[in-house]
Amino acid sequence: MVECETSDFLVLGSGIAGLSFAIEAGKLGKVIVVTKKQIITSNTNLAQGGIASVIGPEDSYQSHIDDTLRTGCGLGDKKAVELLVKNGPQVIKWLISEGVKFDQEHGSLSLSREGGHSENRIIHYGDYTGREIERALVSSIKNLGVEIHENYFALDLLIKNNRCYGAKILNVINGDVNYIFSKVTILATGGIGQLYKNTSNPEIATGDGIAMALRAGAEIVDMEFIQFHPTTMNLVDIPNFLISETVRGEGGILRNVNGVSFMKQYDKLGDLAPRDVVSRSVYGELKKGPVFLDITHKEKAFLKKRFPMIYQECLKHGFDLSKDSIPVVPAAHYICGGIKVDLFGESSIPGLFSFGESSCTGVHGANRLASNSLLESAVFSSLALKAVPKYLKYDLLVEKNINLKSNFEVISESKTVPDLRKELQNIMWKYVGIVRNEKDLEYALKEIEQLDTRAKSEFKYNLNSAQVEFTNMLSLSKIIIRAALIRKESRGTHYLVDYPSRNDSLWLGHIIFEKNEVKMEAI
Repeated sequence: MVECETSDFLVLGSGIAGLSFAIEAGKLGKVIVVTKKQIITSNTNLAQGGIASVIGPEDSYQSHIDDTLRTGCGLGDKKAVELLVKNGPQVIKWLISEGVKFDQEHGSLSLSREGGHSENRIIHYGDYTGREIERALVSSIKNLGVEIHENYFALDLLIKNNRCYGAKILNVINGDVNYIFSKVTILATGGIGQLYKNTSNPEIATGDGIAMALRAGAEIVDMEFIQFHPTTMNLVDIPNFLISETVRGEGGILRNVNGVSFMKQYDKLGDLAPRDVVSRSVYGELKKGPVFLDITHKEKAFLKKRFPMIYQECLKHGFDLSKDSIPVVPAAHYICGGIKVDLFGESSIPGLFSFGESSCTGVHGANRLASNSLLESAVFSSLALKAVPKYLKYDLLVEKNINLKSNFEVISESKTVPDLRKELQNIMWKYVGIVRNEKDLEYALKEIEQLDTRAKSEFKYNLNSAQVEFTNMLSLSKIIIRAALIRKESRGTHYLVDYPSRNDSLWLGHIIFEKNEVKMEAI
């Protein structure tokens, strides 16, 4: 059955980016929030470390700007970074006004430090800051009476004359296809971590929003820059539980198989070097034997209070954080690229906006500075409120002549999708990971093309959400590899052993995909 709805704003995604926008946009018109699982199922909900902002008396905007641009390895957009940093304190005040609780010390916000930061500026709530932010924003959304569709899977954007008018949505519970027409459509659908065998991301992080935008003809940029978190728990047959960078910020030390601290060999900042450096260093040390994170020199009472969730998770697997070093391994964590947007979050398709990890504002460049992501989500979703009013004058009724016939018939779950998905994840992890080479990338592309052919022959027109999700994963894997092959240098999170040096004379710019075309945009 095909159903139609209309709204002023359609928000796809329920993390900090989507919910922050929805709360404020509700003052301008009707908002519908769509999420493919429950509303709290998001990367935001898993964020441990915190949110970066210039709060402390010793800190400055310029310091935070410099740290962000330096970590971005020359590809960060200075204007975007300045907007991010200078709007930070205002965003923190807004989050507190929405009911978010942050840790305090002596009557002021408690601040910690993470890799790449030159000052203490990470605001947190224990080690589950994201969960606290999600709790407060979900509460606000429900109190405002915003319409929420849980367990709805977005299939495609509704595009007419290069303008976005909403999206085609599948109700995964009853199989109905809904057409939601909207004056403004927001993609806040998160990242792509599930493309990889080892990831800190939840199962929903399959890049659906970026893939939909790619099909619709939006510009997609910087897809070769994928950040791997250096420290997830390294145990067989369990998901990669994240050990927050704030553990190192509070004095945690990475040690090799011989118990020796090794990070000073790789970077003068040691254990608080930027994530790309730490991940590659851990990757190299793992070839010699296990790598461990050690914070046993801290008092047990401190660790239980500062890292309650991490402490309990480690204990569940037989490790006492105050007595035992934790075996760690890098895992896919965050994509620095995504849907190319302007300083108000608008994509190259009018009426289509994107915030959070699905977008690329230019803030992160080639490598994200720790804890800038939650801040980026809230800052740019608030800035978008200045750009959306011009679209509210449109009459959606005249656009309903878009063909509403659905070629999407729900069938029972395909038994082959999990196996295909595992094959893709293994290929991406083995050949398109922390350290890359051209031969491996070319092999991976051929293997994924073959996976694509197999999937198309099986799926045809009778599809389910898992098959569409896998199709999205395939299309994004291919452009990640293509971008990695094009950029013949090593910069930030993209390390290509064939070209181990950074080359500003040739590669100081962005690789952009638009449908089947690819171009290089110089800075």
